[in-house]
Amino acid sequence: MNITLRQLHVFQSVATTRNFSRTGDAVGLTQPAVSRCITELEAQLGLKLLNRTTREVTLTDAGQRLSARLPRVLEELENTLLDVREMATERRGRVRVASSPTLSANLMPDCIAECQRTLPGLELVLLDRIQSAVLASVLSGEVDFGVVIDPSEREALQCETILTEPFCLACPPGHRLAGKRQVRWTDLQGEALVLLDHDSGSRRLIDRALAEHGVACTVAQEVGHPTTIFRMLDAGLGISVIPTLALPPEGLARLAVRPLVPRVDREIMLVHRKHRALSPVAQAAWDLVKAVAVQRNGVPALGSKGR
Repeated sequence: MNITLRQLHVFQSVATTRNFSRTGDAVGLTQPAVSRCITELEAQLGLKLLNRTTREVTLTDAGQRLSARLPRVLEELENTLLDVREMATERRGRVRVASSPTLSANLMPDCIAECQRTLPGLELVLLDRIQSAVLASVLSGEVDFGVVIDPSEREALQCETILTEPFCLACPPGHRLAGKRQVRWTDLQGEALVLLDHDSGSRRLIDRALAEHGVACTVAQEVGHPTTIFRMLDAGLGISVIPTLALPPEGLARLAVRPLVPRVDREIMLVHRKHRALSPVAQAAWDLVKAVAVQRNGVPALGSKGR
């Protein structure tokens, strides 16, 4: 059967008023349109609901049975539809977000704190994983969305850039490059580098920048987290190219940090499965993470020696 809500509402009004004209005024239809709705409803049901004469409108047995039950059914349906519609503004529930270690340490804590402050009914659950595992958890549906470095493969992802930040040089304060206000990529020629490993979303971008500038270096160590890099630089094991977001807010007391020129950026992105809409509560979390990232403006200040 192809019965519409309008037909049911029109019938219920006619059953109450016993008058097509008054029903038309009540529901905003002409009298012919009211008559057409009733005729179509009767055709779908295969029986007459109303006896119509020039003087009166009466209900058939079928019409009486339908009229007796219909108000409760329509009320229940309308309440259900209202409940569903309220999901559009729902801000309660749990949202699972995966992000890579640098972002987990330097962006997501602010996002979780802001969520607790402004959306207390929303629980933001963080999964801290290497980038390849973050992408896998997004594609499998294990998490609602991910926060990643510009992924090389995007075909199955819906991506939105929320932050753009440059790479910089970190080195011991006594290193020859620490005396420069800014360091050219070509100045890295022949240096021993301590870099993030290939599980990091940044490593591909660093390798590409070195290759584009014709820089040949020795990779002395490959590690999984910037904190390990800083300790190795303290120990005199080399210098490093790192994303500026990896710098702690208080700076690096025992290392020098310098801008690298020409500037090479990395993009921080929110990603979810393509053709799979976020739930309203997940969309609220997505918007919150984006807003926090925009407030940060992407780049912490690069200080002088020892900062």
